[in-house]
Amino acid sequence: MRNLILQLSREMGKTILISSHLLSEIELIASRMIIINKGEKVVEGAVDVLLDPAHTLVEIDTTNNSETLEKIQQTKWATYLQTGKSIQLMMNKEAVPLLINELVGMNVQLLSVNSSHSLENYFLSLTTSQGYVEPFAN
Repeated sequence: MRNLILQLSREMGKTILISSHLLSEIELIASRMIIINKGEKVVEGAVDVLLDPAHTLVEIDTTNNSETLEKIQQTKWATYLQTGKSIQLMMNKEAVPLLINELVGMNVQLLSVNSSHSLENYFLSLTTSQGYVEPFAN
């Protein structure tokens, strides 16, 4: 199905409108997108522009997450913190090595640093202000 959609779009110049919760699939075929939250348009544009590397989700795990979180809150990195149970920052992927160097300099014992950059992460960053998706209420 994905190949058919791409062929219709590229070879025949057809525009195909798709609404889906499978954002990883949409990311593979869409050239433009619109994100709607609670009936309101949040963002619209070219996928490659909207999925800017500045919106990379970085998740950190340490030997003492609560202490590390306190340390991060005292630095310039505090503005990138996301709400949630784990240490997460939404930042430019180019700055990740600088963050790691600063954490090591603060004697933080890192267990893992994972970064991901996807349409799903971007969607969630735009539509979840409390760190979770609100249930639909009609």
